[in-house]
Amino acid sequence: MHSSKPAMIQDAATAHVRPPVSMAQPARRITSEALLQQGREVEIEHSGKIYRLRVTQLNKLILTA
Repeated sequence: MHSSKPAMIQDAATAHVRPPVSMAQPARRITSEALLQQGREVEIEHSGKIYRLRVTQLNKLILTA
């Protein structure tokens, strides 16, 4: 008699497991100056929506949809 789980269930159970942090790719870093290119606001399109990244009067960044 075979007592292990069917392969389909084993695959589904492990499909969403994240790799250990040591194997993860580091996040890309870009300066706000490079992104804004001398401006104070930029529009970013993501999944069909437009987001606005802007610099506030206190020199902070705010992202709005």
